[in-house]
Amino acid sequence: MGIVKISDELHEEIRKASTVMARSINAQAEFWIKMGMLAEMNPGLTYNELVRQLLASQDVNLAGVVNE
Repeated sequence: MGIVKISDELHEEIRKASTVMARSINAQAEFWIKMGMLAEMNPGLTYNELVRQLLASQDVNLAGVVNE
């Protein structure tokens, strides 16, 4: 585990988002970092498509839950 230095302004935005998303500040920052990496590696995919791939990679069964 390492330490990442970010601006106070970005830390405040992460803090606010983490409250809304019911995540810890660290979990929110990690989620944004992961999604940013995935978006850079898959520029043709939407946010929803990236999330769907992440869920599928963990064998989350969306049958009957998601309208296709």
